[in-house]
Amino acid sequence: MLDPDDWNAFREQGHRMLDDMVDHLQNIRQQPVWQQAPEATQQQFQTPLNPEPESLDSLHQAFMQHILPYTVGNTHPAFMGWVHGGGTPVGMLAEMLAAGLNANVGGRNQIALDVEEQVIAWMRDAFSFPQGSSGVLTTGTSAATLIALSVARSRLHDGEPFAIYVSDQTHGCITRALRIMGMHRQHMRIIPSNQHYSMDTEALRQRIHDDQQQGIQPWLLVGTVGSVHTGSIDAIATLADIARTSSAWLHIDGAFGALGILSSKIAPRLDGIEHADSLAMDFHKWGQVPYDAGMVLIRDGEAHRRCFSTADAYLQREEEGLAAHSPWPCDYGIDLSRSFRALKIWFTLKHFGSKRLGSMMEHCCTMAQLLAEEVQNIPHITLMAEVSLNIVCFRYDGCSDEEANNRANRAIICQIHLTGMAAPSLTYLQGHAVIRAAIVNHRTQAEDIGKLLASLQQATQALNL
Repeated sequence: MLDPDDWNAFREQGHRMLDDMVDHLQNIRQQPVWQQAPEATQQQFQTPLNPEPESLDSLHQAFMQHILPYTVGNTHPAFMGWVHGGGTPVGMLAEMLAAGLNANVGGRNQIALDVEEQVIAWMRDAFSFPQGSSGVLTTGTSAATLIALSVARSRLHDGEPFAIYVSDQTHGCITRALRIMGMHRQHMRIIPSNQHYSMDTEALRQRIHDDQQQGIQPWLLVGTVGSVHTGSIDAIATLADIARTSSAWLHIDGAFGALGILSSKIAPRLDGIEHADSLAMDFHKWGQVPYDAGMVLIRDGEAHRRCFSTADAYLQREEEGLAAHSPWPCDYGIDLSRSFRALKIWFTLKHFGSKRLGSMMEHCCTMAQLLAEEVQNIPHITLMAEVSLNIVCFRYDGCSDEEANNRANRAIICQIHLTGMAAPSLTYLQGHAVIRAAIVNHRTQAEDIGKLLASLQQATQALNL
């Protein structure tokens, strides 16, 4: 009833849509990074639902005119604002195939589960997790974190005082997950970072010692591989040793940095990650897989399964038939209805290979180093943190006082956005507003770094700084 009346016409329309998206990606550099949608365009999406059908061609034209030009822009090589991956044409095609299958990958005896299991196995081996570990694909690190910490909670004893240790650089998804779980902030211990913006492990040891002296059990220790502010990496091997001696659960937030394990140059900095009790990460950032695609790995696979599996009658398993292939992904997470996101990850890893993906990440780091060197040649621009991976933090400091400098940096960022030449973002380091450029897109080259630098200088001139 909802299939096309004319399959040939539908096929031709589909080819035009695919051609338009390929053209868009092929010519991405000729387009603005970002532009504000006009009010008239926004009003197109404030009309009531039309009860009558519209042609696929008219919807395609509406997409090209009113949607495509006004998205966030993270496919553009000069998008450096947030840690957003650029995607790939290969991933786009894989997503199209998955959409055509329309598979619900919550469970059942279907080959999609084998694809997801293979992706999980590849990552388990990459991070040297034991064979008994488990994993599941998620929408992203936020959902993966909630799953990991839910499993960790099973180690808590009712009524036992406990503490949670995080760095002052820890991502907000940790706090959100704990809040959803009813974990109150009084359990949180915010450990300061050192001059490298990594967790101060001596301060951590002292705080754990003080808590234990008061009968408070260390429950959760969160390490970061690629902090959201500067890309810093905690001393994971040291954290693993501290977690072991204090009987704390070690969770690693590796949202974008963990995939650095695929690079021979970055992987040594992740030493100790194999000892984590849980790891949350994304493929849609540095892995360039189309959104959304995250993953959680849990060292104790049986504890993971016990935490989420149910005995609901409608999820009854059989030895053979469509209800076989147990355990199912729904036994390891919060979703029963799940897209076939494993296919685009599988395509990406198979098509490019781990070596090429690792080289791409190294290239991003090289571009970040280039930017760090260049910004220091601009008057009144100061590099605010060492470049740990692929994130560069700098600021304009030519005003007479701190608050004026903060306002100036916010204004510079907005001015750059409005030009459409580049897209950095804002963050704060030790109370200072800084311009943050995250080089995550595989398309970013030296010419794109040049565009950011040119737009930075134009912005300071336009603002009379």
